[in-house]
Amino acid sequence: MIETPYLLFLGDAPDNLAAKVARGIRDWRPDNVVGQLRLAGCKADVGVPDLGLEEARRKGARTLVIGVANRGGVIARSWKSVLLKALDMGYDIASGLHNLLRDEADLAERARANGRQLFDVRIPLVKYPIANGRKRSGKRCLAVGTDCSIGKMYTALCLDKAMAARGMKASFRATGQTGILITGDGVPLDAVIADFMAGSIEYLTPDNDADHWDLIEGQGSLFHASYSGVTMALIHGGQPDALILCDVPGRPHMRGLPDYRLPSLEQVRDTALPLARIVNPKCQVVGVSLNTADLADDEALECCARIEKRLGLPTVDPFRHGADRLAEALDAL
Repeated sequence: MIETPYLLFLGDAPDNLAAKVARGIRDWRPDNVVGQLRLAGCKADVGVPDLGLEEARRKGARTLVIGVANRGGVIARSWKSVLLKALDMGYDIASGLHNLLRDEADLAERARANGRQLFDVRIPLVKYPIANGRKRSGKRCLAVGTDCSIGKMYTALCLDKAMAARGMKASFRATGQTGILITGDGVPLDAVIADFMAGSIEYLTPDNDADHWDLIEGQGSLFHASYSGVTMALIHGGQPDALILCDVPGRPHMRGLPDYRLPSLEQVRDTALPLARIVNPKCQVVGVSLNTADLADDEALECCARIEKRLGLPTVDPFRHGADRLAEALDAL
């Protein structure tokens, strides 16, 4: 069990998207956060107090959480002095990076010497099966996007909240490090061996009541040259009854791929739906979720209205405006 509260380590993150792990924890588990620790040159800010290790410890922080999701998931050399000092001061450290804490000899030795724990949440803890494609009872919704780091997890979490308020049966199913750190459970999908990825999602979303919805955290994008594989595993392993299209208006290019422009929502719809219908012929696209964080209030509403008219689907920013209309769309299926 990872002890709370957390001090969120942002390191030298180049922008807010790189600190999406920290932001997700701040937005969905704010009571577990005492502050953030940023190194010189850090350009991210998740809107909590800037604290050093000593001050955060006095405020009760128990675990230093690496809140950065950098390309390749590596532990930067520039972070090491802070991580080692944290272990000396009695902190545990939690990370969702591919570069495991336990594989860093200096961190592992210092943790042993101080009786502290290193939590690598991106390690599969289950021997997952190969997917069998058999139809399961219950219902499933998957967010699919024009890009990675675009709001698919927020869409599912906002839906979970809205559906609970309506008395609907629903469960958020985490498939990445941030979701696992928020909820304490899930599948670290991009760390699962490829042959077992779809099977891990079948495992995560088993048979359930006929009116129960599994809200599956989306990953990557079918159009992203680096991360399309995880999206395909979610589509086929999840057997979704409903897809929600996700986009960030105005993003200039794919995250980490400056030579690739984002596809249109129509392209995502027309690509993802036939693939979903391979495993669930009744799958439908039911709505659009926009991340309008960079837009003013009136611009966000106008953008949602414009896209809703264009696609004929309920279109909202669920974090800004609530996910009630998306929940209504699921309730109608």
